[in-house]
Amino acid sequence: MEVQIAVAKVNKYATSESGDTLEVIERPNGGLSVVLADGQTSGRGAKAVSQMVVRKVIGLLAEGVRDGASARAASDALFTDKKGKVICTLNIASIDLHSGTIVLTRNNPSPMFICRDMQIDRIDSESIPLGTSRDVRPSITEIELAAGLIVVLYTDGLVHAGERRGQPMNTMQVLQSMLEDQEPGPQSIADTLLAHAVSLDDNRPADDISVVVLKVSALRGDNVRRMTVRLPLEGFSSP
Repeated sequence: MEVQIAVAKVNKYATSESGDTLEVIERPNGGLSVVLADGQTSGRGAKAVSQMVVRKVIGLLAEGVRDGASARAASDALFTDKKGKVICTLNIASIDLHSGTIVLTRNNPSPMFICRDMQIDRIDSESIPLGTSRDVRPSITEIELAAGLIVVLYTDGLVHAGERRGQPMNTMQVLQSMLEDQEPGPQSIADTLLAHAVSLDDNRPADDISVVVLKVSALRGDNVRRMTVRLPLEGFSSP
């Protein structure tokens, strides 16, 4: 089997810097983690907060610290630094090659979605953002790696899309529509969710939006790890 990871993200309209930060890190045991943080509000201040949180988390993960403990340490660091006045949401998705599972660690009131065998489960157990107090504990879900498994996580900009028009985003409905008609790849899922959210905001996103999709499928070809990133260069032109 192999795990494919796709990301689609966009800034809040008329904002040059996203308050969302995402990193991918290889684990000491050969696994992989995706870390997504969303600083309070948007813009440069939010970016500084989310970067601080992500750097703390990936530094600990690289040393072999467990995901939950890394999240708690990042929360304590944020609480100490900002005196409880600034919060940040956090999602960690880790492929654990030792246990053969995906471990989902969540300090984010926004739900996650897990898709298996045409069934979509909404994971919305109570979850508190980082920085609200000391020793904030994350919600942790562990899922066995199996072909066809899809995990969708995102920042709250996706949840709040369309609220200004009274047409809030229905992530479950969009996912169901995609999975019923086809077998979409992870990038197609991420792009479709993001595009739908942006359209609900009249192509002027009311908040930063980041969508991360992990899909487990049968191994195709060799055992080479690959990563592709696309960065639009607005304001630049070819010579």
